[in-house]
Amino acid sequence: MTGFLIESHFFGFALTLVVFALAVLLQRKTKIALLNPIIVSTIAIIIILSVCRIDFNIYERGAGYISIFLTPATICYAVPLYRQVRTLRENALALILGILSGCITSAVCVIGFSLIFRFSHELYLSMLPKSITTAIGIALSEQIGGLPAVTVGAIMVTGLTGAVIAPAICRLFRITEKEAVGIAIGSSSHAIGTSKAFEIGEIEGAMSSLSIVISGIITVALVPLLRFL
Repeated sequence: MTGFLIESHFFGFALTLVVFALAVLLQRKTKIALLNPIIVSTIAIIIILSVCRIDFNIYERGAGYISIFLTPATICYAVPLYRQVRTLRENALALILGILSGCITSAVCVIGFSLIFRFSHELYLSMLPKSITTAIGIALSEQIGGLPAVTVGAIMVTGLTGAVIAPAICRLFRITEKEAVGIAIGSSSHAIGTSKAFEIGEIEGAMSSLSIVISGIITVALVPLLRFL
């Protein structure tokens, strides 16, 4: 029976949903930011696969179905964004400048750490798209000669870190404007951070959604200019 369940095409799909649901419940009960559902569920699934000696390809065969819902889920961000059209119009220049500042800051940080830690040029190129969505980041990394696998890792770490520490950072620096909070989260920690922004509030989530789109466009235009540094 166990073998039948594991060999099922939906094993990975079901395991991911169950573990993630439990991780969400855990965070709601504990209110601990570090227990982000994505972090907890990722670690839990790795442990389960390792302890039960389940081949990753078997898990991925079912878990891959979840990626089908990524595009529709991302498009759904347009709904709260539409509700905040008036806010966007009133703060258009400030929002664009804020997102541009976030993109430039991300690039400067990558350049700085690359010099400090003496990254290879290939690794440097792989890190440049770290603050945009995975789909754009992978394509951009391949185009400029980076390592897509490293880029994915950098994007995941950036998003998870932002989702965990963003509320504390905003409190520390007394960032209370909802639009500013959303822009800061979205331009630095893309979709994963945006999910956290929606937990904070609808305006924050809408601004973060806007940041994902504009950050992607700016980064795609900016990174090719930085590839020769």
